[in-house]
Amino acid sequence: MNVYNYVNQSQLREVLKRPVMDTNKIEKIVLPILEKVRRGGDRALKKLVLEYDHIDLDELWVSEDELKDAENHVNANLKIAIEVAKKNIWKFHEAQQQSSITVETMPGVICKRKSVPIRNVGLYVPGGTAPLFSTVLMLGIPALIAGCKNITIASPTNKMGKINPVVLYTAHLLGIRSVLKLGGAQAIAAMAYGTETILKVDKIFGPGNQYVTTAKQLLSKVVSIDMPAGPSEVMVIADDESNVSFVAADLISQAEHGNDSQVVLVTKSQSVADAVVLEIREQLIQLPRKDLAEESLKNSVVMIVNSKKEVIKTINYYGPEHLILNISNPEKYIDKIYNAGSVFIGPYTPESAGDYASGTNHALPTNGWAKSYSGVSVDSFVKKITFQEITKKGLKTLGPTLEVMAAAEQLEGHKRAVTVRLESF
Repeated sequence: MNVYNYVNQSQLREVLKRPVMDTNKIEKIVLPILEKVRRGGDRALKKLVLEYDHIDLDELWVSEDELKDAENHVNANLKIAIEVAKKNIWKFHEAQQQSSITVETMPGVICKRKSVPIRNVGLYVPGGTAPLFSTVLMLGIPALIAGCKNITIASPTNKMGKINPVVLYTAHLLGIRSVLKLGGAQAIAAMAYGTETILKVDKIFGPGNQYVTTAKQLLSKVVSIDMPAGPSEVMVIADDESNVSFVAADLISQAEHGNDSQVVLVTKSQSVADAVVLEIREQLIQLPRKDLAEESLKNSVVMIVNSKKEVIKTINYYGPEHLILNISNPEKYIDKIYNAGSVFIGPYTPESAGDYASGTNHALPTNGWAKSYSGVSVDSFVKKITFQEITKKGLKTLGPTLEVMAAAEQLEGHKRAVTVRLESF
């Protein structure tokens, strides 16, 4: 990790640079894939799977038998864990539902707003370096609670053309039956454009590698997407009271996501910084994904700052996807944080809890987008429609205001639409 001593605020931009994708290079690869799917539909998808994954797919869709059979390949302890996670995630997200509102803004002028589910949604579930079955829970549960009519999952297969059974088991557990054997940019294109057998969706959700991310961004003119996204990241705030082993473990847990992930430690203590760096080296020895984590740590930062005020400024400047407050008296920081995807408070709240089973959602804005985007929630799967009804009495009261404003904007047609009604009374 790169260690920076007593960083001042003018240095933040340079110190906290995120890994940069070569977007031009990636777009040159992704754009032809999108165009092939748009023009060629199912046939093009099968050719792309053969070309990139070396798999000859007879069917793009997972069969009902495959979904049911997946249960036989998932061990009992994992099934229990998935049930616990499902219960907690469902409970937290169900509480996010909003009732319709009705307000009479003035006598005879009634305004309403209600939430309506997005009918057709696509959920991308990564399966490259790790089968992220937890993403099925994180995206599928709020979609079901919101009432989305058609839910399509796309996930890459192994070399035998099979999706990881835990992903299929989790989908089947939620009652989601439409699962595509597709990964990468072609999966995003398939859901965005639709094909002979694949329904065009209205919004696409889910994390992915740089090709998936680029495809989502390029297709955002065709289909809505959950949020801009990039490599995963965590910022940990530590002090002299922190357990160094906990801090190191949290940094490593995020670093193992991929070689373009970024982890950041911020502390006021030089001794804590030194101890964490040493502890990371010790813990890495036992890590199966050591090589990935080590690459990620090359992009990563240890910052030593002078004051609590600088810690808070650093948090809000960076806008981390995950923020861990492993410090004494974290409540003194909470109200001052306004840029973060999800916050983990205290020494016994690892980021892993939010990734899997505490109940909050792990689909979060990265790459600084926490400054303007929220993580996935039930709100992500609904749209708000407003309604208004004005009585004769209401228009008599409000009408003159409308006429004055329309005239001031020189929109005579707008004014006339009011005037003809007033003159009919």
